[in-house]
Amino acid sequence: MGDSMPQRDALTPVKSPIEQEALTPLPQAFYNRDTLEVARDLLGCWLVRQLDGELMAARIVETEAYRGSEDSACHAHRRRTPRTEAMFGPPGHAYVYLVYGMHWLLNVVTQPEGNPCAVLIRAVEPVIGEPAMRAWRSVAGRNLSNGPGKLTRALRIDNALYGHDMTQNGDQANGLWITSGEPPSAIASGPRVGIDYAQPADRDAPWRLWSEGNPWVSKAR
Repeated sequence: MGDSMPQRDALTPVKSPIEQEALTPLPQAFYNRDTLEVARDLLGCWLVRQLDGELMAARIVETEAYRGSEDSACHAHRRRTPRTEAMFGPPGHAYVYLVYGMHWLLNVVTQPEGNPCAVLIRAVEPVIGEPAMRAWRSVAGRNLSNGPGKLTRALRIDNALYGHDMTQNGDQANGLWITSGEPPSAIASGPRVGIDYAQPADRDAPWRLWSEGNPWVSKAR
């Protein structure tokens, strides 16, 4: 079980970012902070995808923090490689990688350039363009996007977006960014998923965060 922290109700309807700031991307300064803080503050924000004139958006309900060289679960823990190059780059850029030879996972780089940290987007709740998502990923119910590999398939995110600057939305043909939303009323935390290879302290660290009570959170516990 995770630890709960009182905030606003995770299921309270949010005011559409379209009404607020026309889906303006979060600035680089948002990501240029401690990774765990960014992972927490991303909950409730909207992940926005623009593809071939189709606009899709989904509320972020689950994240995981990966804290660079000090974190044995982080891909860049040991060394810099071609695969992890984006993690050493500017904050606010996408780090996309393949797992099990079939699932693309989306991370956003955090902290100052040269410090390889990132936040994994683990689950999202569709709010705009759900029919378009389901046209691409034909599954029932919340299975559409309640996991990191599921959401990338629904939003058509792959290695073409590796290193993409998520603080900009100028590419209307292939855009990806995050806009502000409303934080959940309660945030739960617990160990990250699928990192049995990490050192015990890192494996057990409560760096997986989710919107308490939101039904779109992944089933991993």
